[in-house]
Amino acid sequence: MKVLIIEDDEIIGNLVKQILQRKEYEPVLVNSGVEGEKKALTESFDCIVLDLGLPDKDGLEICKNIRAKGIQTPLLILSAYDTVDTKVDGLSFGADDYLTKPFDSKELVARIQALVRRRELGKTKDTFSCGELEINLLERKFTVNGNEVYLTNNEFDLMAYFLKNQERTLSLNELAENVWDISFDTKTNYINVYLSYIRKKIKPYTSKKYFVTMRKQGFKIVNE
Repeated sequence: MKVLIIEDDEIIGNLVKQILQRKEYEPVLVNSGVEGEKKALTESFDCIVLDLGLPDKDGLEICKNIRAKGIQTPLLILSAYDTVDTKVDGLSFGADDYLTKPFDSKELVARIQALVRRRELGKTKDTFSCGELEINLLERKFTVNGNEVYLTNNEFDLMAYFLKNQERTLSLNELAENVWDISFDTKTNYINVYLSYIRKKIKPYTSKKYFVTMRKQGFKIVNE
Protein backbone atom coordinates (compact mmCIF):
# COMPACT_ATOMS: atom_id res chain seq x y z
CA MET A 1 0.00 0.00 0.00
CA LYS A 2 1.41 3.36 -1.06
CA VAL A 3 0.91 6.21 1.43
CA LEU A 4 1.77 9.87 0.86
CA ILE A 5 2.94 11.67 4.04
CA ILE A 6 2.90 15.48 3.90
CA GLU A 7 4.68 16.60 7.09
CA ASP A 8 7.24 19.37 7.62
CA ASP A 9 8.39 18.19 11.07
CA GLU A 10 11.36 15.95 10.31
CA ILE A 11 11.06 13.89 13.50
CA ILE A 12 7.32 13.23 13.16
CA GLY A 13 7.56 12.66 9.42
CA ASN A 14 10.29 10.06 9.80
CA LEU A 15 8.42 8.44 12.70
CA VAL A 16 5.26 8.01 10.61
CA LYS A 17 7.37 6.70 7.73
CA GLN A 18 9.07 4.12 9.96
CA ILE A 19 5.74 3.01 11.46
CA LEU A 20 4.32 2.38 8.00
CA GLN A 21 7.47 0.70 6.75
CA ARG A 22 7.24 -1.79 9.64
CA LYS A 23 3.80 -2.68 8.31
CA GLU A 24 5.39 -3.21 4.88
CA TYR A 25 3.63 -0.19 3.42
CA GLU A 26 5.30 2.04 0.85
CA PRO A 27 5.44 5.50 2.46
CA VAL A 28 6.45 8.58 0.46
CA LEU A 29 7.47 11.47 2.72
CA VAL A 30 7.55 15.11 1.60
CA ASN A 31 8.12 18.11 3.90
CA SER A 32 6.61 20.74 1.62
CA GLY A 33 2.92 21.48 1.23
CA VAL A 34 3.35 22.61 -2.37
CA GLU A 35 5.29 19.49 -3.30
CA GLY A 36 2.86 17.28 -1.40
CA GLU A 37 -0.16 18.74 -3.17
CA LYS A 38 1.56 18.26 -6.53
CA LYS A 39 2.26 14.59 -5.78
CA ALA A 40 -1.31 14.03 -4.59
CA LEU A 41 -2.64 15.45 -7.87
CA THR A 42 -0.24 13.69 -10.23
CA GLU A 43 0.56 10.34 -8.60
CA SER A 44 -1.54 7.44 -7.37
CA PHE A 45 -1.71 6.67 -3.63
CA ASP A 46 -3.85 4.42 -1.45
CA CYS A 47 -3.95 6.98 1.36
CA ILE A 48 -2.70 10.49 2.21
CA VAL A 49 -1.55 11.59 5.68
CA LEU A 50 -1.63 15.38 5.84
CA ASP A 51 -0.34 17.83 8.46
CA LEU A 52 -2.16 21.16 8.77
CA GLY A 53 0.63 23.38 10.14
CA LEU A 54 2.82 23.45 7.04
CA PRO A 55 5.16 26.44 6.55
CA ASP A 56 4.58 27.04 2.85
CA LYS A 57 0.89 26.22 2.37
CA ASP A 58 -2.11 25.74 4.63
CA GLY A 59 -3.04 22.08 5.04
CA LEU A 60 -6.77 22.79 4.85
CA GLU A 61 -6.26 24.56 1.54
CA ILE A 62 -4.32 21.55 0.22
CA CYS A 63 -7.14 19.24 1.28
CA LYS A 64 -9.73 21.47 -0.38
CA ASN A 65 -7.71 21.73 -3.61
CA ILE A 66 -7.19 17.97 -3.82
CA ARG A 67 -10.92 17.31 -3.53
CA ALA A 68 -11.77 20.12 -5.97
CA LYS A 69 -9.64 18.33 -8.57
CA GLY A 70 -11.68 15.16 -8.12
CA ILE A 71 -9.00 13.21 -6.24
CA GLN A 72 -10.88 10.85 -3.90
CA THR A 73 -7.87 9.17 -2.25
CA PRO A 74 -8.64 8.49 1.46
CA LEU A 75 -7.12 11.39 3.44
CA LEU A 76 -6.20 11.44 7.13
CA ILE A 77 -5.33 14.75 8.78
CA LEU A 78 -2.59 14.36 11.39
CA SER A 79 -2.33 17.60 13.34
CA ALA A 80 -1.52 19.18 16.70
CA TYR A 81 -4.64 21.36 16.36
CA ASP A 82 -7.22 19.64 18.54
CA THR A 83 -10.16 22.08 18.67
CA VAL A 84 -13.58 20.85 17.56
CA ASP A 85 -13.85 23.69 15.02
CA THR A 86 -10.57 22.73 13.37
CA LYS A 87 -11.64 19.08 13.18
CA VAL A 88 -15.00 20.02 11.67
CA ASP A 89 -13.25 22.30 9.14
CA GLY A 90 -10.88 19.53 8.13
CA LEU A 91 -13.67 17.02 7.63
CA SER A 92 -15.89 19.51 5.80
CA PHE A 93 -13.02 20.33 3.40
CA GLY A 94 -12.91 16.68 2.36
CA ALA A 95 -10.71 14.85 4.86
CA ASP A 96 -11.93 11.36 5.77
CA ASP A 97 -10.55 11.26 9.30
CA TYR A 98 -8.68 13.42 11.83
CA LEU A 99 -6.04 12.26 14.32
CA THR A 100 -4.38 14.63 16.78
CA LYS A 101 -0.73 14.69 17.86
CA PRO A 102 0.71 13.14 19.93
CA PHE A 103 -0.66 9.89 18.55
CA ASP A 104 -0.37 6.17 19.21
CA SER A 105 1.29 4.23 16.40
CA LYS A 106 -1.29 1.43 16.58
CA GLU A 107 -4.15 3.90 16.26
CA LEU A 108 -2.48 5.60 13.28
CA VAL A 109 -2.18 2.30 11.43
CA ALA A 110 -5.73 1.30 12.40
CA ARG A 111 -7.14 4.59 11.11
CA ILE A 112 -5.31 4.22 7.77
CA GLN A 113 -6.42 0.60 7.40
CA ALA A 114 -10.03 1.57 8.16
CA LEU A 115 -10.02 4.31 5.51
CA VAL A 116 -8.58 2.02 2.85
CA ARG A 117 -10.96 -0.80 3.85
CA ARG A 118 -13.97 1.52 3.51
CA ARG A 119 -12.87 2.48 0.03
CA GLU A 120 -12.32 -1.12 -1.04
CA LEU A 121 -15.69 -2.23 0.35
CA GLY A 122 -17.34 0.58 -1.58
CA LYS A 123 -15.90 -0.78 -4.80
CA THR A 124 -17.60 -4.15 -4.34
CA LYS A 125 -21.13 -2.83 -3.90
CA ASP A 126 -23.76 -1.69 -6.33
CA THR A 127 -26.43 1.00 -6.57
CA PHE A 128 -28.92 2.07 -3.90
CA SER A 129 -31.80 4.49 -4.28
CA CYS A 130 -34.60 6.14 -2.33
CA GLY A 131 -37.12 8.15 -4.32
CA GLU A 132 -35.15 10.69 -6.35
CA LEU A 133 -31.90 9.87 -4.55
CA GLU A 134 -29.49 7.36 -6.10
CA ILE A 135 -25.96 6.41 -5.19
CA ASN A 136 -23.51 4.28 -7.17
CA LEU A 137 -20.77 2.95 -4.91
CA LEU A 138 -18.70 1.56 -7.75
CA GLU A 139 -18.47 4.92 -9.53
CA ARG A 140 -18.79 6.92 -6.28
CA LYS A 141 -21.53 8.94 -7.91
CA PHE A 142 -24.58 10.49 -6.25
CA THR A 143 -27.56 11.93 -8.11
CA VAL A 144 -30.78 13.68 -7.11
CA ASN A 145 -33.60 13.51 -9.63
CA GLY A 146 -31.01 12.70 -12.32
CA ASN A 147 -28.71 15.59 -11.38
CA GLU A 148 -25.22 14.64 -10.23
CA VAL A 149 -24.41 16.20 -6.85
CA TYR A 150 -20.82 16.36 -5.57
CA LEU A 151 -20.32 14.97 -2.07
CA THR A 152 -17.12 14.90 -0.07
CA ASN A 153 -15.91 11.43 0.93
CA ASN A 154 -17.49 11.65 4.36
CA GLU A 155 -20.76 12.98 3.01
CA PHE A 156 -20.79 10.22 0.38
CA ASP A 157 -20.14 7.44 2.92
CA LEU A 158 -22.81 8.83 5.25
CA MET A 159 -25.37 9.01 2.43
CA ALA A 160 -24.46 5.49 1.32
CA TYR A 161 -25.07 4.13 4.81
CA PHE A 162 -28.45 5.84 5.01
CA LEU A 163 -29.52 4.50 1.61
CA LYS A 164 -28.43 0.99 2.55
CA ASN A 165 -30.51 1.22 5.74
CA GLN A 166 -33.70 2.89 4.54
CA GLU A 167 -36.71 3.29 6.82
CA ARG A 168 -34.58 2.30 9.83
CA THR A 169 -33.70 4.71 12.65
CA LEU A 170 -29.93 5.09 12.87
CA SER A 171 -28.44 6.25 16.15
CA LEU A 172 -25.46 8.61 16.34
CA ASN A 173 -23.37 5.77 17.77
CA GLU A 174 -24.23 3.44 14.90
CA LEU A 175 -23.42 6.10 12.31
CA ALA A 176 -20.11 6.97 13.97
CA GLU A 177 -19.03 3.35 14.26
CA ASN A 178 -20.12 2.22 10.78
CA VAL A 179 -19.36 5.32 8.71
CA TRP A 180 -16.29 6.66 10.53
CA ASP A 181 -15.21 3.48 12.31
CA ILE A 182 -14.90 5.39 15.62
CA SER A 183 -16.85 5.71 18.87
CA PHE A 184 -19.21 8.67 19.02
CA ASP A 185 -18.02 11.65 21.05
CA THR A 186 -21.07 13.25 22.66
CA LYS A 187 -19.22 16.58 22.88
CA THR A 188 -19.19 16.97 19.10
CA ASN A 189 -21.99 17.45 16.58
CA TYR A 190 -20.14 16.50 13.41
CA ILE A 191 -22.81 14.01 12.27
CA ASN A 192 -25.43 16.75 12.46
CA VAL A 193 -23.06 19.04 10.58
CA TYR A 194 -22.66 16.54 7.75
CA LEU A 195 -26.39 16.00 7.53
CA SER A 196 -26.91 19.76 7.20
CA TYR A 197 -24.35 19.84 4.36
CA ILE A 198 -26.14 17.02 2.53
CA ARG A 199 -29.55 18.60 3.03
CA LYS A 200 -28.31 21.87 1.51
CA LYS A 201 -26.82 20.06 -1.48
CA ILE A 202 -29.97 18.10 -2.38
CA LYS A 203 -32.42 20.95 -1.69
CA PRO A 204 -32.09 22.62 -5.15
CA TYR A 205 -33.17 19.39 -6.88
CA THR A 206 -36.10 18.12 -4.82
CA SER A 207 -38.94 19.35 -2.65
CA LYS A 208 -38.83 16.23 -0.47
CA LYS A 209 -37.15 16.24 2.93
CA TYR A 210 -35.96 12.59 3.03
CA PHE A 211 -34.09 12.89 6.36
CA VAL A 212 -36.25 12.59 9.46
CA THR A 213 -35.04 13.39 12.97
CA MET A 214 -36.24 10.83 15.51
CA ARG A 215 -36.28 12.58 18.88
CA LYS A 216 -33.63 11.17 21.26
CA GLN A 217 -33.09 8.22 18.88
CA GLY A 218 -31.23 9.42 15.79
CA PHE A 219 -32.15 9.83 12.13
CA LYS A 220 -33.68 7.85 9.31
CA ILE A 221 -34.14 8.36 5.59
CA VAL A 222 -37.59 7.87 4.07
CA ASN A 223 -39.25 8.32 0.69
CA GLU A 224 -42.14 10.66 1.42
